[in-house]
Amino acid sequence: MKFKADQTSQKLRGGYYTPQNLADFVTSWVISKEQTKVLEPSCGDGVFFQALSNNRIHNDVDVSAFELFDTEAMASRERCHSLGLSNVEITEGDFLTWFNVNSDEHETFTGVLGNPPFIRYQFLETEFQAQAELVFRQLNLRFTKHTNAWVPFILASIKLLESGGRLGMVIPSEIIHVMHAQSLRSYLGEVCRKIVIIDPQEIWFEDTLQGAVIIFAEKKLDADVHSEGVAIVSVAGTDFLDEDPNTLFDQAIGINGQTVIGKWTKALLSHEELQLLQQFTNHTHVHRFTDIATVDVGIVTGANDFFLVPDEIVEQYQLHDYVQPMFGRSQHCQGVVYDQNQHNANAENGLPTNFVYIKGDKKDLPKSVQKYVEFGEEQKLHTRYKCSVRKPWYTVPSVYATQLGMLKRAHDAPRLIFNELEALTTDTAYRIRASQFTPQQLSFSFLNPLTALYAELEGRSYGGGVLELVPSEIEKLYIPVAENIEFDLEHFDNLVRTHSMAEILTIQGELIFGALGFNREQIQSLLNIWLRLKNRRQRRE
Repeated sequence: MKFKADQTSQKLRGGYYTPQNLADFVTSWVISKEQTKVLEPSCGDGVFFQALSNNRIHNDVDVSAFELFDTEAMASRERCHSLGLSNVEITEGDFLTWFNVNSDEHETFTGVLGNPPFIRYQFLETEFQAQAELVFRQLNLRFTKHTNAWVPFILASIKLLESGGRLGMVIPSEIIHVMHAQSLRSYLGEVCRKIVIIDPQEIWFEDTLQGAVIIFAEKKLDADVHSEGVAIVSVAGTDFLDEDPNTLFDQAIGINGQTVIGKWTKALLSHEELQLLQQFTNHTHVHRFTDIATVDVGIVTGANDFFLVPDEIVEQYQLHDYVQPMFGRSQHCQGVVYDQNQHNANAENGLPTNFVYIKGDKKDLPKSVQKYVEFGEEQKLHTRYKCSVRKPWYTVPSVYATQLGMLKRAHDAPRLIFNELEALTTDTAYRIRASQFTPQQLSFSFLNPLTALYAELEGRSYGGGVLELVPSEIEKLYIPVAENIEFDLEHFDNLVRTHSMAEILTIQGELIFGALGFNREQIQSLLNIWLRLKNRRQRRE
């Protein structure tokens, strides 16, 4: 969990300013369709006012702008004055509050420009949290406290957009896949004629890992008109800025159906690639994860550093009778088998391989164990929420192991780890139970290009390009199981430890899908799609 006190002032006010060339490009698209009234809901120091001037729009368009911070509002007013923009009205205050007050009676706009603030809900002041939530209620949309300020900003802006109007914004790339943006994606898919995402290979904002995209959205002229869906245009470098944005928008081919309703990651694929995926997923021996296994979160301790300890701590406090073997980090298991040998190697390397499980009243515990509990209390661990709601605070609930585990995050592709030692796992990993097939068979079959590809489509990534999946996303993965294949899991484990993921998926693809009747060209196409999506996430060429 990230705490407000740890964040920079820039993050807390969402102050990541749009490069001028991007602002010029976005503005060019929005105003190319005759505009009379333009909204800028978070103008900052006025980069989009400069863009209006650069696009030779001076006083032909009335602009309404909002800015929460007085110093930024003043900078914007000074910029407008120097540019000769007299038709700009800058309101100092919160745009969402303004929207929520008599929202049905507000004027509407023919265009929207901007770069809304990137601020997590948990970092917003209480008043602004309430205003963000109210936007969702006004639009009868599902709200989650995992949201970010840019989401209600876009929702309110689209609501204020006239039929046929255009919205152009620079926003986080997570709009494509994060769960907290689902209400926004659904709403945009419902009210927009077409949505185009310009997805760069590079990071546009300096000194941040935050990926950003450009969104072009044109609102429907009629609610019953057919939607062209969403399209994602991948770009590298800045050559695309020399193109006519209208040509880019018009030529982008949108994808409808589940792409608009759910995550937009499938819009990264061509129609031919989507058809290929359907051929694979329709095969009798290709299963949805939820049909052959169940997934549960690992043990939630509330204080991992206290409950996960190396042998040194076990010796120091004589905890031998109060620990069980555990794993939960990628360095704990580089392959697909967690056994006694792996556990011993981890211990020798000083990794935290012991899970502390203490039951009973403190007064009844051995003196050395009492000292360890008191050590935790000196650090105020018993006051942490997860610890404080249980009695005693040091007895962790839901302590059990499963024969399969999966780390929450992965670099190249997720793995199902056969937990031969039946070690415990914390909430950095998931506990998996096989309902069909053996645990060994699922561990072997899980590493293949189709499952890895669907992990890219269903999962999400954050700064640094790490792939993360939650249980509901894991349940949507597809796994091929060719039951007539003989395999040696120990040999496969060694293969995974000594070969690259691309090599492993190539070997597994040819072996498993070859046995299921697919030809080499189909398998290679599947691998190519996975590699492209993985490289996009990791921002590699």
